[in-house]
Amino acid sequence: MESRHAIREAAFQALFALATNPEADKDAVYAEVSPQDTEVPAYLTTLVEGVLSKQADLDAALTPQLKKGWTLSRLTKPDLIILRLGLYEIRYEEAMPEAAAINEAINLAKRYSDDQSAKFVNGILANFIQATPQA
Repeated sequence: MESRHAIREAAFQALFALATNPEADKDAVYAEVSPQDTEVPAYLTTLVEGVLSKQADLDAALTPQLKKGWTLSRLTKPDLIILRLGLYEIRYEEAMPEAAAINEAINLAKRYSDDQSAKFVNGILANFIQATPQA
């Protein structure tokens, strides 16, 4: 699992598994989403642990971006996890270009949800780039 794309996809799968079963053993989840006979990539644990530790902040930032009357609980679990993962990379992974983080989130939405969700993810995450002051 050498590509960042594959690692990000594994992070989505791990976050989904942990959201479905919060009592799951993280090491077992990491082993499950990583290829057989390979060490768990450091970036995988960085993403998963980062999203989990910043989840309240991420959710607080995402909530005002939703349509009036909507809450995060109304979103599908895959869409919510993709939004958290994408926003985490935009805000906390300085080496990750913001546009690339959005593109990766869109690709995850297309794969694990649908084209409508991909447009939704793009619209929400794009607000965070537009809101970032340019130096």
